[in-house]
Amino acid sequence: MITAGQMRAARALLGIDQRRLAELSGLSLPTIQRMEASEGVVRGNVDSLMKLAGALDEAGIDLLGEGAASPAGGRGVRLKAALR
Repeated sequence: MITAGQMRAARALLGIDQRRLAELSGLSLPTIQRMEASEGVVRGNVDSLMKLAGALDEAGIDLLGEGAASPAGGRGVRLKAALR
Protein backbone atom coordinates (compact mmCIF):
# COMPACT_ATOMS: atom_id res chain seq x y z
CA MET A 1 0.00 0.00 0.00
CA ILE A 2 1.08 3.54 -0.68
CA THR A 3 -0.36 6.74 0.69
CA ALA A 4 -0.84 10.03 -1.12
CA GLY A 5 1.70 11.56 1.26
CA GLN A 6 4.27 8.93 0.32
CA MET A 7 3.69 9.71 -3.35
CA ARG A 8 4.27 13.42 -2.81
CA ALA A 9 7.34 12.77 -0.64
CA ALA A 10 8.76 10.35 -3.21
CA ARG A 11 8.32 12.93 -5.97
CA ALA A 12 9.98 15.56 -3.81
CA LEU A 13 12.96 13.28 -3.11
CA LEU A 14 13.31 12.56 -6.82
CA GLY A 15 12.78 16.19 -7.80
CA ILE A 16 10.09 15.34 -10.33
CA ASP A 17 6.60 16.62 -11.03
CA GLN A 18 3.38 14.68 -11.49
CA ARG A 19 3.78 14.66 -15.27
CA ARG A 20 7.21 12.99 -15.01
CA LEU A 21 5.89 10.40 -12.54
CA ALA A 22 3.09 9.64 -15.00
CA GLU A 23 5.68 9.10 -17.75
CA LEU A 24 7.87 6.88 -15.57
CA SER A 25 4.94 4.73 -14.45
CA GLY A 26 3.08 4.56 -17.76
CA LEU A 27 -0.01 6.04 -16.12
CA SER A 28 -1.95 9.10 -17.22
CA LEU A 29 -1.44 12.47 -15.56
CA PRO A 30 -5.09 12.56 -14.36
CA THR A 31 -4.57 9.14 -12.73
CA ILE A 32 -1.50 10.39 -10.83
CA GLN A 33 -3.40 13.53 -9.83
CA ARG A 34 -6.36 11.48 -8.54
CA MET A 35 -4.03 9.19 -6.60
CA GLU A 36 -2.27 12.12 -4.93
CA ALA A 37 -5.59 13.78 -4.08
CA SER A 38 -6.65 10.70 -2.11
CA GLU A 39 -7.10 10.77 1.64
CA GLY A 40 -4.68 8.32 3.20
CA VAL A 41 -4.07 5.12 1.26
CA VAL A 42 -4.15 5.55 -2.52
CA ARG A 43 -6.98 3.79 -4.28
CA GLY A 44 -6.63 2.35 -7.74
CA ASN A 45 -6.70 -0.89 -9.63
CA VAL A 46 -3.96 -3.38 -8.86
CA ASP A 47 -2.26 -2.90 -12.24
CA SER A 48 -1.98 0.87 -11.76
CA LEU A 49 -0.68 0.52 -8.21
CA MET A 50 1.91 -2.03 -9.35
CA LYS A 51 3.06 0.29 -12.16
CA LEU A 52 3.37 3.16 -9.70
CA ALA A 53 5.27 1.13 -7.10
CA GLY A 54 7.53 -0.35 -9.78
CA ALA A 55 8.36 3.06 -11.23
CA LEU A 56 9.20 4.46 -7.79
CA ASP A 57 11.32 1.42 -6.98
CA GLU A 58 13.16 1.72 -10.30
CA ALA A 59 13.80 5.41 -9.55
CA GLY A 60 15.36 4.50 -6.18
CA ILE A 61 12.47 4.98 -3.77
CA ASP A 62 12.02 2.46 -0.95
CA LEU A 63 8.42 2.59 0.28
CA LEU A 64 8.19 1.92 4.01
CA GLY A 65 5.02 0.64 5.60
CA GLU A 66 3.77 1.62 9.03
CA GLY A 67 6.27 0.46 11.65
CA ALA A 68 8.64 -1.03 9.06
CA ALA A 69 12.38 -1.00 9.72
CA SER A 70 14.80 0.48 7.24
CA PRO A 71 17.64 -2.06 7.27
CA ALA A 72 19.23 -0.82 4.05
CA GLY A 73 19.87 2.61 5.51
CA GLY A 74 20.14 5.57 3.21
CA ARG A 75 18.28 8.83 3.23
CA GLY A 76 14.55 9.02 3.61
CA VAL A 77 11.62 10.52 5.42
CA ARG A 78 9.15 9.08 7.83
CA LEU A 79 6.20 10.70 9.55
CA LYS A 80 6.39 10.29 13.33
CA ALA A 81 3.42 8.90 15.17
CA ALA A 82 1.29 11.62 16.73
CA LEU A 83 2.26 12.44 20.30
CA ARG A 84 -0.50 11.80 22.78
